[in-house]
Amino acid sequence: MKKILVTGAAGFIGSFLSRKLLEQGWEVVGIDNLNDYYDPGLKRARLQWLDLPAFTFQELDIADRAGMERLFASHRFDAVVNLAAQAGVRYSLTNPHAYADSNLLGFVNILEGCRHSGVGHLVFASSSSVYGGNTRMPFSVHDNVDHPVSLYAATKKANEMMAHAYSHLYGVPATGLRFFTVYGPWGRPDMAYFLFTKAILAGEPINIFNNGNMARDFTYIDDIVEGVVRVIAKPPVPDPAWDTSQPDSATSWAPYRIYNIGNNQQEKLMYFIEVLENCLGRKAVKNFLPMQDGDVQETYANIDELVTDVGFRPSTPIEVGLQRFVTWYQEYYS
Repeated sequence: MKKILVTGAAGFIGSFLSRKLLEQGWEVVGIDNLNDYYDPGLKRARLQWLDLPAFTFQELDIADRAGMERLFASHRFDAVVNLAAQAGVRYSLTNPHAYADSNLLGFVNILEGCRHSGVGHLVFASSSSVYGGNTRMPFSVHDNVDHPVSLYAATKKANEMMAHAYSHLYGVPATGLRFFTVYGPWGRPDMAYFLFTKAILAGEPINIFNNGNMARDFTYIDDIVEGVVRVIAKPPVPDPAWDTSQPDSATSWAPYRIYNIGNNQQEKLMYFIEVLENCLGRKAVKNFLPMQDGDVQETYANIDELVTDVGFRPSTPIEVGLQRFVTWYQEYYS
């Protein structure tokens, strides 16, 4: 039985991924700091879903250097998936130090643990936010991503660069995954679709930024997890065709790789809201507002490399995914 570390195991993606890995026969060690960025009760409820013999949970912050050193000293991990991070673009405008502590300091602790314990593959969460000021669609992993528009995005770009340095210096096989607007049951309460649902059911107005002129590549949680699992099984190797005179940011002479995981299907925000209204059987009261600082108008993932390298293409339509979310939401919150 292979052993894997999943950080952020009580989180949205982390809990679904841990469950999938357990079903596939992995021994899973999960850590999470269970902070109050959003309801810790929801995080603990996710952990109850993981109460299986091959799952071990430890409440631990990845920014805790001594704690992370003890963790890596007491286990021999075949792979590590880092999903622990301070999430949210808007929160980074008012709480920047939380992002430095978790997304930078915490990630160094993970890299050091992988380096000194010989982990076979580090898979880490990046974000579609790294594309920042890019406007050429769909976003390609070969595009330049040097113009982030939020501190959150900058820390995710930094994670990619830090992982590459460790791949180059110490041979740590590392794969970064740029997730595109993940949604589904057990999701994060700070996400728009969650906030919309809560407000619509309460008869309260929903805030729609940029006057609704937004589009996202909404990606269902099961598709995200399937993509991650397939990537775990394919540690990167050096790219012999990598050209120093024309550097490709998605590959390297080191064992390093970057992938987009998105639905490869851009949806207008107003249509997304319409589908959600249909699932709820209620119309939303809409409050149109200007664009928020740090936000981008649209996202859209080119997933050609993911399809070619691991043979997977996300495909869940929002009509299916949102209905599953609404069903869960109404059951969970009675």
